[in-house]
Amino acid sequence: MRPADLLLFDLDGTLVTSGGDICSSVNYTLKTLDLPIIDNDEIIRYIGDGVRRLIERSLGQGSQDRFEDAMRIFASHYEEHMLDTTELYPSMENVLTHFRNKRKVVVTNKRYYFAHKMLDAMNVSVHFEKIIGADSTPYIKPDARILFPVMENIDIRADRIVVIGDGVNDIILAKNAGVVSCAFLNGLGRREDLLSFKPDYVYESPAELITLFY
Repeated sequence: MRPADLLLFDLDGTLVTSGGDICSSVNYTLKTLDLPIIDNDEIIRYIGDGVRRLIERSLGQGSQDRFEDAMRIFASHYEEHMLDTTELYPSMENVLTHFRNKRKVVVTNKRYYFAHKMLDAMNVSVHFEKIIGADSTPYIKPDARILFPVMENIDIRADRIVVIGDGVNDIILAKNAGVVSCAFLNGLGRREDLLSFKPDYVYESPAELITLFY
């Protein structure tokens, strides 16, 4: 086990099972614009770099002129349906309670409003001292500068700070910031991609986190 004083959690695919609702809102957007819908597996591969990149990729090269309409439609639909099937991962609330004496922050490329609304609905916002969303700073993961709001004025050694996430951006963020990386292998990110970036730690289910850090 490794000592950890600051835990930086990703949101989608790490804390919550949100892939299905994201896919539904993307395909609703495409259908509304009379564009072909796409497979959920393809949409999942587009998640992780923020909503603008998600919509750009989903539209494809030939429909970028519909981007602003797509963003508006997606945001409206997702706000209404973001909690249709999304849940906390099993045992995640127990994990957060176990680490109640640790500093914990959510660092996500989801927009702050949606992240905060989701965590409030799950009744777990109380566990986190801060939520850093894609529009909270000028930067998004994996740019280490996204961590500036939480890294300022803290006296915690880098080897006791852990980025926990299911995407390659989380691993790269940790490496860019010089802190510890911990990859969730059963989230939205592809296992083989995560392993290729050689995270410091991996886990198969959230309950394992309490066996990795103290």
